[in-house]
Amino acid sequence: MRSLIILLVTFSISACVSIPESIQPVTDFKLEKYLGKWYEIARLDHSFERGLEQITAEYSMRGDGGVKVINRGFSNEKNDWKNAQGKAYFVGDVDTGHLKVSFFGPFYGSYIIFELDKDYQYAFVSGPDKSYLWLLSRSATVSDEIKQKFIKKSKQIGFDTEQLIFVKQP
Repeated sequence: MRSLIILLVTFSISACVSIPESIQPVTDFKLEKYLGKWYEIARLDHSFERGLEQITAEYSMRGDGGVKVINRGFSNEKNDWKNAQGKAYFVGDVDTGHLKVSFFGPFYGSYIIFELDKDYQYAFVSGPDKSYLWLLSRSATVSDEIKQKFIKKSKQIGFDTEQLIFVKQP
């Protein structure tokens, strides 16, 4: 029985860092260029971001070689900022845009960069399944061309782009 429980826990944890079908993480990824502040431009809705505006993610190095993640968003309802701090580590090669991120103890979820501007100015990011999707940018706004590219590519690989939320930024 104990072996079965260990197997189930291991499977459920590893399933959370899997890559959804038809999504390919970017290669030739350079973490040092990805570090810094990103603005959330669009996302699929989730309880942990629901009702938030002006959302940003900031990435910096941790002492253990991982990545410190600070997500921040403003709640108009509470008239207050909400912050979440997490950590991320590469799932495989450090030159592949597939990391696992945790905000809650030992539980990790996939963070898959499947499109990345050559100058690291915008990124398309997925989670462990197709209910997690983000468009991130180094600036608070992006061109309509980038938004349309994001919507088209995301729809082609199976995301429900009709449910996208475009985030209010300053």
